[in-house]
Amino acid sequence: MRSIAVINQKGGVGKTTSAVNLSAALAEAGKRVCLLDLDPQAHASLHLGVSMPAGESMYEVLCCDASIASARTWINDNLALVPANLDLAAAEMELACEVGREVILKDRLEADEEPFDFLILDCPPSLGVLTINALVAVQEVFLPLQPHFLALHGLSKLLRTIEVVSRRLNNQLRLSGVALCMFDSNTRLAAEVSSDVDEFFTATKSQGGIFSRARFFETRIRRNVRLAEAPSFGKSIFQYAPQSNGAEDYLQLAHEVLHQFEEQAVAA
Repeated sequence: MRSIAVINQKGGVGKTTSAVNLSAALAEAGKRVCLLDLDPQAHASLHLGVSMPAGESMYEVLCCDASIASARTWINDNLALVPANLDLAAAEMELACEVGREVILKDRLEADEEPFDFLILDCPPSLGVLTINALVAVQEVFLPLQPHFLALHGLSKLLRTIEVVSRRLNNQLRLSGVALCMFDSNTRLAAEVSSDVDEFFTATKSQGGIFSRARFFETRIRRNVRLAEAPSFGKSIFQYAPQSNGAEDYLQLAHEVLHQFEEQAVAA
């Protein structure tokens, strides 16, 4: 099973949209996918039509010894969701003095026996306890970026956090993918940012380490109004507008992710 944390400490860069629609695209491709909503805003849950979890949620999983299975709800045959709600906002404080707080999610996931091909975590736009739990529990990090200067600002701090977690808490953690979201090919800024990011990660490959296997995905997630509309209907882009550019882009991104997995398997 590939376990992937979708993370960016800056909000509004397409993080949740990418986590939800990449999960849905992989499910469309026949893979069994479990999406965990670790954001107290619960936007991933709302995006898939789960506004008020009927039973347990990520809060109970992290703070009340609930199992992943007890909180999981199935969206369709291949896609499952462990939803969040506003209670999760209290988890940061409740876990602050907990011994071993960084590995709680990892322990819950290891106890879950349901087989999946992909585990995708939608992380909050911060670098607190919830995000650290995600980074300790997964093997890979996907980084959605908006081609904008402010979206790049603070990127070094995020990469530093990933590096520290890899060294101290999870030596299997790697940055494996970077995707540009809200891309507008008609602007010079988008082209410049794309070039800068490509050069940066090309340079890091030669240095080895946790960033050496990072793929700068060729797929660009274009600006698309259908992607913005889909959450208000509680649907992924494939349910809401399957013929849209947004659906096409995320399906293409999913194909790149699957191809990346095949390459890693051959290399191994």
